[in-house]
Amino acid sequence: MRCFITGTDTDVGKTVACAWAMLHTSARYWKPVQAGLDQTDEATMRTLAGISDDRVIPTTYALPEPLSPHEAARRAGVTIEMSNFTLPDDDGSLIVEGAGGLMVPLNDSAYIIDLIEQLGLSAILVCRTTLGTINHSLLSLEALRARSIPVAGIILSGPDVPHNRAAIESYGEVPVIVHITPLEPLTKAALEAVKPEVDLMAL
Repeated sequence: MRCFITGTDTDVGKTVACAWAMLHTSARYWKPVQAGLDQTDEATMRTLAGISDDRVIPTTYALPEPLSPHEAARRAGVTIEMSNFTLPDDDGSLIVEGAGGLMVPLNDSAYIIDLIEQLGLSAILVCRTTLGTINHSLLSLEALRARSIPVAGIILSGPDVPHNRAAIESYGEVPVIVHITPLEPLTKAALEAVKPEVDLMAL
């Protein structure tokens, strides 16, 4: 499994989806750009998935303010250079977590979708289940396919809304990898209990 986990929006559940994937594979985790350092996604991953240091690739750009990467970088006096993003030399399993949605800017000319394309990974799209998700999900899938970026599948995040799931699967022509419903409390054990609907190592 070597995938870039992106989302239709901010706070859609990408980090929880990454933690879930880490718990069900032997992959390593990489957050290329972290905007906001009070509680990083890497720290959440260590806590929620209980992963060891050897499964974490250091963040390339750690920016103090929780803003869009281009603005967080500007305020920090940093320019995000695309040439600084390189995959590990090995071909082992890897989960890369994006920042926000596909069209979030990284600098004056590049977006998250450009980073996915540059890294040459297939994408997993995290989608809400609630009202509005069909439009956001289909637009994101269309954007990925316009760049010829392979889409491994989607991860649904939210309460069970069967008709929205059916619409995304049908119109988006994409499989559901897993549906992560709201978990109270959200713990490692609770995430481990959520079983994948596909063979993750085939992605």
